[in-house]
Amino acid sequence: MESRFCVLNDTEDLKTRISNTENNQHFERSKTLFEEIRASINNNDEEDRSFWRPVLPWGGVFTIKAGRKAISCTPLYVEIQLKNTCTIDGFLMILYVILRDNQGFRRELAVFLGKQFVEHFLYLMDSCDYTTVKMLWIWDRMSKRQYRSEIHQAALEIDLFGNEHQNFTENLENLMSTMQESLCTSWSCPARFQDCLKSTINISPPHELPHRDPIQSAVDEFFCPKLLLCSEIGCDGLREFSQRIFCHGPPPFVILNMQQWKSEELSYVPYHLALCQHRYTLEGATLFNKEEHHYSAAFQIDGCWMHYDGLRNDNLILLHKPPELLLLSSLVYVRTSDK
Repeated sequence: MESRFCVLNDTEDLKTRISNTENNQHFERSKTLFEEIRASINNNDEEDRSFWRPVLPWGGVFTIKAGRKAISCTPLYVEIQLKNTCTIDGFLMILYVILRDNQGFRRELAVFLGKQFVEHFLYLMDSCDYTTVKMLWIWDRMSKRQYRSEIHQAALEIDLFGNEHQNFTENLENLMSTMQESLCTSWSCPARFQDCLKSTINISPPHELPHRDPIQSAVDEFFCPKLLLCSEIGCDGLREFSQRIFCHGPPPFVILNMQQWKSEELSYVPYHLALCQHRYTLEGATLFNKEEHHYSAAFQIDGCWMHYDGLRNDNLILLHKPPELLLLSSLVYVRTSDK
C-alpha cells in the first residue's frame, strides 16, 4: 500500500507485529476462546444468554510504524482504519470454530492456506487480537482489487464493503477447486476438448421443485455428468460433461454460495449433505440483512447454535430459532467421514 505519507511492506510488517506479540506473551492461556465459548454455553442456563465479551467487533484500528520512505518524521505511526469488515468477519468466526473443533483439519488447511497462517490465525483469535486477525487475512489472502484503500489525513482507510464470497471464499486458494472434462460430439468443433475448472461451489436453484431436498438436488446437479448443446460459435454438436471431481480430494469443509436462492426456496436446509461419496454435516451459515447491507453468521458448538453479529454489543448469543428478516448467503458443511 503506497501513499504520500508512507510505504508499508505489508506482509513483513504484519509478520513482525505478530512475532512481537507472541514474544511478549509470557503466560500460558488456561483456555482457548473456543473453550471459553463452549463453557459459557454449558454453564449458563439463562434463556437469552450471550458470550461475556465481544468477539470480532465490526471494523478495527491497526497501528503500524511508518516506513523508511515516509517523507517526514511525523507521524511516526500510521493508523489503518478498517471499515465494513462484516464481509470477512462471519467467515473468520466460522473458520476458527471449524479449526478448533476439528483438530485434524489444521494439517489439511495448512496445505492450502499455509501452516504459518493457520498457526498465527488461531493464536491471534485466542489472544482476542481481532484487528490483527483481520489484517492477517487482508494482507495474506486478499488482493488489493478486492477492497478500497484511501488516505484520510494521516490515516489509511481500508474499506471491505462488497461481497463476502469475493472477499473470503475466493481467497481459499484451491481448497474447493473442482474439474469437469467435456467433449463435443462434433469433429469440427473449434474447441472439442475442454476442462471446466471452478474454485467455488456456486449452486443454482432448480428450475422445477424436485421430489427431494432441493439443496441436495442442486449439489448433485453441479457434480453430475450431463449432455448439453455445445456453446461454441458455429457448432451444432452436443457436449458431454464428465462427473465433476475435486482437484485435491474432498476438502475438510465446503461453502455453498446461496445468494441466487429465494427465501421460499429454502424452507428446508439439510443437516447432512452427500458430496462425491463423502458425508458432510452443517456447521455454519452466513446471513445477509438487505436493509442494512450487512452480513452476520451462525455456527454450531456442542449441538447449540450461536448467532454472531459484529455490529451488536452482545455480538455472540445463543440462537433458539432462525433469525428473522435475514437472507441466507452461504451454507458451511464440514466433512464428517470418509465415506
